[in-house]
Parts: sequence; C-alpha cells; structure tokens
Amino acid sequence: MNKIFEVPLYPYERSPDQDAAAPVRHPVVVIGAGPVGLAAAIDLVQQDVPVVVLDDNDKVSWGSRAICYAKRPLEILDRLGCGDAFVDKGVVWNLGKVYFDERQVYQFDLLPEDGHKRPAFINLQQYLFEQFLAERALALQAAGKPISLRGRNKVVSVEPGADRVALTVETPDGPYRLEADWLIACDGAASPTRNMMGLDFEGRVFEDNFLIADVIMDAGFPTERRFWFDPPFNRGQSALLHKQPDNVWRIDLQLGWDIDKEEEQKVENVVPRLKAMLGDDVDFELEWVSIYTFQCRRMEKFRHGRVLFAGDSAHLVSPFGARGANSGLQDIDNLCWKLKLVLDGKAPDSLLDSYDVERVQGADENLLNSTRSTDFITPKSKVSRLFRDAVLDLSEELPFARPLVNSGRLSVPCVHDGSPINGADATGLPARTRPGAPACDAPVGEGWLIDRLGNRFQLLAIDAPVPETVDCDGTAVETVSLSCADMPTDDLRDRYLGEAGSAVYLMRPDQHVAARWRTFDESAVAAAFRTATGHG
Repeated sequence: MNKIFEVPLYPYERSPDQDAAAPVRHPVVVIGAGPVGLAAAIDLVQQDVPVVVLDDNDKVSWGSRAICYAKRPLEILDRLGCGDAFVDKGVVWNLGKVYFDERQVYQFDLLPEDGHKRPAFINLQQYLFEQFLAERALALQAAGKPISLRGRNKVVSVEPGADRVALTVETPDGPYRLEADWLIACDGAASPTRNMMGLDFEGRVFEDNFLIADVIMDAGFPTERRFWFDPPFNRGQSALLHKQPDNVWRIDLQLGWDIDKEEEQKVENVVPRLKAMLGDDVDFELEWVSIYTFQCRRMEKFRHGRVLFAGDSAHLVSPFGARGANSGLQDIDNLCWKLKLVLDGKAPDSLLDSYDVERVQGADENLLNSTRSTDFITPKSKVSRLFRDAVLDLSEELPFARPLVNSGRLSVPCVHDGSPINGADATGLPARTRPGAPACDAPVGEGWLIDRLGNRFQLLAIDAPVPETVDCDGTAVETVSLSCADMPTDDLRDRYLGEAGSAVYLMRPDQHVAARWRTFDESAVAAAFRTATGHG
C-alpha cells in the first residue's frame, strides 16, 4: 500500500474544548476532512472566519476515488491559494476519444479555444488532492489563521437548534460537547449527519456494476480520455482508461447487474480482465480495486436551518462525467462568501436560501446529464441499444451524430439563470458572461483575468469610466478597470463586450456575474449589490 495512506496528516491532539466546563461555541464547524470539507475550511479561514474541522480519520482516504478535476474547480483552487500544486502534479488533458468495438469513431476537445489560464481537466488521485488541501489548511494554521483540524474526532450526535447546533464528539480520550453557529456537513455519500437528522436522498439507483481499478504500469498510452463501447476485451459492456500521475492508470470496466461483487474484486478475477484489455505483455501492479453502482440522487434541500450540506452528503452522481468532487467544490465556492456575510451581519440569513436554490439547480443539471450518460452507456432495452449502436456507427463519418454520443458528458459549471440574487442584464452583451455565469478567463496584460477577480465584490469595467471604488450600503466595492486596446488578444472583448463598446460587470466573491450594464450607473450598481447580498 502507498505509504501516504498510513501517515496521519492531522493526528489526534486533545483540544481545550475537551476540558471546558461548558460546551464551547464556534462560528462554523465542518464535518468531514475530504476535498469538500477542507476546501470549505480554507475558504472560510481565508476570510478570517474561525472554523473547526472534525473527522473520524486523521489521514487521506485510501484509494484514488475521484480523479478528474475540471477547469472551473481549478480556478476555485487558485482562489483558495493552492491551484499550482494540483496542476503541477496532475496530468493535464483536453482530448477525449470514443471507440466502438475496435474502431475510433469520435474524438472531442474540451477546451478548443486559447486564452485560458487553466486546462479543461487534470487527472489527480484523490489522496493527493486531499493531501494538498490538508497541507494548505495546515499552512494557514501555522500562519496564525483560526483553523483547527481535529483528527479522530467522530461526531456521534447532531442537535439542530434555532440559534445554534449542538454536537457530541467521540475521541480517543472520550466524548465531549461543542456548539456551532453554523454546521457544514461534508461527510460523504453515507453522511452520518444526514442520517442523524433523519434526512435522506431521493432519486435513482441504476442496475449495473462497474469494476474500478487503479494500476501502476509504465505504459505508452497517450494522455487522453479513452472510452470503449462493446470492446473485444469486454463484450457487450464498456470500458474507460485514464492516466494519472506516478504511472498510475484508472481503468473502469462495466460488469453488468447480476454479479458476485466479492468474487469480482478478487485479484485472481481482476487480473485476467485487465490482461484482456492491456495485453499479456504489459506488466502492471494493482494499487486499488472496488466495485461501484451508479446512483443519481440528492437531498430535497441542502439547507436545513443552521445545517448546510455540501458535496456527496448532499448529492450523488455516477462517476462518468467527473461531476462528484467538481460539483462539491462548486458548492463550497457558492456557500462560503454568503456565510461570511451572514456571520458579519452584512446579510440576512435568508441569503443562504440562495445557496440551496443555486446548488440544487447545479445538482439537478449534473443528475440530468449523469442519468442521460448512464442510459446511453447501459441501454435498458433492445431498442435503446439499437439506437445507441446506430449513433456510434454514424458518428464515425457524420458530424451530426457526434453530439448524440454520450460516454459521460463532462463537468461544466452551472450558470445560475433565474437566481433570486441575480441583478440587471444589459442587452447586446455576450450570453456566456450573463448574470449567474462564472467569469470567463482571458489574457490580461502578462497575467489572467481570473486572477484579478474573487474573494470580494468587485466592479469589472471594460472601456467604461468608473470610480476606483463605489460605496454600496457602506461597503467599498473596488473597480478593476481594463481597456481592450491594451489587451494582448481579442479574448476579453469577445467574451465580455461582443459588439458593445463598453460594459460594467458586478462580480460576486465566487467570481460569478451578479449583474451587468453597458455603462456605469451608481444607483443601479447599489441596487444590484443589495439584491446580491439578500437585501433586494
């Protein structure tokens, strides 16, 4: 086993809370030190919000689990101060190929345009992802930021109240009690928090099973996503191959529904399947093997009073499409700035209802796309299979059929159209940067636009005269002023102006567009700010 799984990153230490006469109250407690929980803690503590992270483990998760991380989550990691570590270590890829039987029938480029800091995707084992986030959190702690990572602290009781949440925590030294103004549950698909509160998922479980194997091998396969329908090495089923760092490769093999999971995971049964795919002459070592079943389910609501659910504790999707961890990071991106405003008394707690609205929308988009992918990959009737196979045959020669090929629609960020906190939208500006959309990157001087935005409300003024700061209900909103004439490419103009001569954007702290206008109007900006902060 890789030694990283054995080394505690945040070993158990007795905290002062365990010796307090009465339960100590914290502004925010996060349950779960996986990717989503750690991202939440980092985001909050960077805004000087004290946060306690509780986890019954003290090290990274065993197995690689999630591996594909999309462009938007990489931009979020940049905002959290640790994006370079992920991209430097990860395997960068933009290209995917689809095979039917032994023929390549289709390929796609997930980022066909230039002018973006980050690639379409990187592949990185989840244990490395968790390690980098934990190291970032511990570095912030060492720098004096108010963050506490508590390993081997297992939450065994959650008692929501009108103005606080009470917790009971088991430790090697026995139980203790503490309280939180707000609780963020990031404790995974089985979410003990969800179960303790008597809540459940709704949705669909698919009748199929997939073998997932991470193998270590020095293979000459290209760095791209390769997906097979009905390959000769797995007849009637599908297969997927992805490269990861350190010569680790992810292989997914569809097995069907009526199987013995325990038997299928045995080495003597896994190895022949892999040899049939890779060839007898390829030497490999198994790092991790498991069987999983597709699920497309979510909680009805992500906010329950002062308890907020994020990541897999709130929603589950099939892994084809890389929507799990990616959507979890976008949950946190959406939630933490709102929680900061509520804690500071600058927004009513009803602003958190917009977290529920926006991220339920995001989950529903993921569930819809994931369900469609799964239905295409695993047809449920003879007619469905005939349709799928015809689409694959036609896609080899005819472009019209290629958009119908669905080997897992890959993760893209949700545009929050219709959000209650969206403001005005001017006509004549590009649709891709409308209110509710995430910022679209572009080269700016010798850097990138995405690095100029985030962590606070800002005005983005493009060829429009705007004051350096604008007062919005006592908040000084700074302006990022840019001129297209000074840009190295036309990307900024194309993505934010279109045919318009100027534009002013109100940007949210999560780098999403709150509102936009063709010219500056102070009263309109103030009104949009009030809407975006829940006062509208």
